[in-house]
Amino acid sequence: MYLIFKGKPHLVTKTEFMSPGKGAAVMRVKYKSVENGSAIEFTYKTNEQIEIAEVEKKEMEFLYRDGAELVFINSKTYDQASIPLSLIEDSVGFLIPNLKCWVLWYKDEAIGVGLPPNVTLKVVESPNEVAGNRINAPKKTVKVETGMEVQVPIFIKMGEKVLIDTTSKEYLGRVK
Repeated sequence: MYLIFKGKPHLVTKTEFMSPGKGAAVMRVKYKSVENGSAIEFTYKTNEQIEIAEVEKKEMEFLYRDGAELVFINSKTYDQASIPLSLIEDSVGFLIPNLKCWVLWYKDEAIGVGLPPNVTLKVVESPNEVAGNRINAPKKTVKVETGMEVQVPIFIKMGEKVLIDTTSKEYLGRVK
């Protein structure tokens, strides 16, 4: 959810409702600025008003990374949008060329990216499995084509494609 905080849209990253024994209940909110990616924490009293940012979603494809910006294109209108890397630095490891995403817009300005629930990535580096290590579904760390490291079962080899959950960064399965 995006809220207006001090006149600018901010992404809500965490909320916590607190009701002390005496006094008014409050809501603690952690924000991430869509302008510079900085984190802010603010406490609201229950009688304070907040303004919800009207964010529009448009389906676009990821094209490439250009320094500190990510470039997306609308495949229907061929409009391009550049989004600062700082807004989605946690998710940049999932972005491969032509990946369909939801670009979030506020007042004709791109402010974020919504990823699909899972992404198929190719394993480019995989250590060899260790003989005898078969207890409790052992895992190993591999590097995928985007440079991100993921925990996968030990039977996954270099060159295979794996399905990764974009919210938890967990291995979901092998893709043939």
